[in-house]
Amino acid sequence: MTDEITARAGREFYTFNGRILEVFGSHPKRFHIRNMDLRVLGPDRKGRPTVEIIAGSPEAPGAQHTWHHSAEEWQQAQGLEALLEAVRAGIASARERGA
Repeated sequence: MTDEITARAGREFYTFNGRILEVFGSHPKRFHIRNMDLRVLGPDRKGRPTVEIIAGSPEAPGAQHTWHHSAEEWQQAQGLEALLEAVRAGIASARERGA
């Protein structure tokens, strides 16, 4: 993948270039697909989904980063689900290659 994918959800701006996921907001974060796990949880009973990233390998998880979005933010976040799916695919591909 050579094209950058971007999406905005609430105050966060997500960008993914095929290897690096960056989340810009009040506390910007940067993650490499070879050193992260990604989960999208929910929605909860109020319709709020949660994006959760665990830095580190599955065998030795490190810091956990969580972003909670309102149901309205999630609905208005055009392209976010596709971006997160591309990140998941990148993680899976890196693991298959033994990275």
